[in-house]
Amino acid sequence: MTTQPSLEGLDLEAFARDLQAIRADLEASYGPADAAHLAKMERWGRLCTGAGYATAWLGPNLVSAALLAVGSTARWTMVMHHVGHKGYDAVPGVPERLTSKRFAQGARRFVDWLDWIAPEAWLYEHNVLHHYHTGETADPDLVEQNLEAVRDARWPKALKYATVAFFACTWKISYYAPNTLQTLQEARARRASRDKVTVGGTGGRRLLDAWNPRTPEGREFWARCVLPYGAVRFGLLPALFAPLGPIAWASVVANTAMAEVLTNVHSFLVIAPNHAGDDLHRYDGASGGKAEFYLRQVLGSVDCTGGSDLADFLQGYLNYQVEHHLWPDLPMTAYRAAQPRVEAVCKQHGVPYVRESAWKRFAKLVDIMVGDTSMRRGLPPLADRTVAAAPATA
Repeated sequence: MTTQPSLEGLDLEAFARDLQAIRADLEASYGPADAAHLAKMERWGRLCTGAGYATAWLGPNLVSAALLAVGSTARWTMVMHHVGHKGYDAVPGVPERLTSKRFAQGARRFVDWLDWIAPEAWLYEHNVLHHYHTGETADPDLVEQNLEAVRDARWPKALKYATVAFFACTWKISYYAPNTLQTLQEARARRASRDKVTVGGTGGRRLLDAWNPRTPEGREFWARCVLPYGAVRFGLLPALFAPLGPIAWASVVANTAMAEVLTNVHSFLVIAPNHAGDDLHRYDGASGGKAEFYLRQVLGSVDCTGGSDLADFLQGYLNYQVEHHLWPDLPMTAYRAAQPRVEAVCKQHGVPYVRESAWKRFAKLVDIMVGDTSMRRGLPPLADRTVAAAPATA
């Protein structure tokens, strides 16, 4: 574990004010360029998907599979993710279909974002629980907590690495789809019973239960996650190529299967490392107010290098994770503009700010998952821990 920093000289409220000033400037800068950029990123993703299908029937090949995979990852990480966070609701010129009120809602799921994950479940698990409890015990995506069984297991190291590889290749269907839906189901049950059950990661949740069709929860998982995506992706779309012959049909099926593995690996690489590493913090309790909330987001998140449209596109614009967790509802271009300013404010106040390549962060993630390293616990020492008692908001 890396040495715990000290922030005893930090003026927490001044730090928060400087960050708020950046947020105000970003909001004032919204314009047609933000809408045009979203349209371009959406177009790039659609072009990848289109090119993948245009060549997938020619025979099994990694090029077609990779194009399909990038198209799927882009649709999730850039369009669904940022639109679902209301990042474009206030941007002039954005069509209504790309606002949070319309995108992937109801039957539009089949047009906007058809994946293993149910959109409503994703929005609750990710936007509400993960973002408002980042790095806490109540964070359903806290990697160190969710992988406790693997970390503590007395297994050969090769078996632990194989477990990581399995989740990397399958995590949409083996983790995200059941985890998000079960989290939503639990929230419904709590509301119905008015039971204040503590939310948390998957340590106490049995993901395999989602696959049991003999339970109402399992039937909902099959009906909302497995069957819609599976039927369209592996049934309907390959069937469109059947008139070209059985080899063309089989080639599309094979390329689709390879693409599924590749999009899982790609999204795992750009998502899973964002809050894991022995240089990042996790917390046992809730934040005390907005100023402390901001500090926690910086100390518990990591940026990855980038800065060009291509580099950021390939990382789903998730390489600005510090800025995104400070303000989840900004357009993608605002994060790129905010990054150097946020880093400068952190340097000015002596707050550690982590920015490295995605490959280095992936290595740190794996070390956490297999138990070779551990996260920092709690906040560093502060001279004045008196913060507002009101709940933090993003």
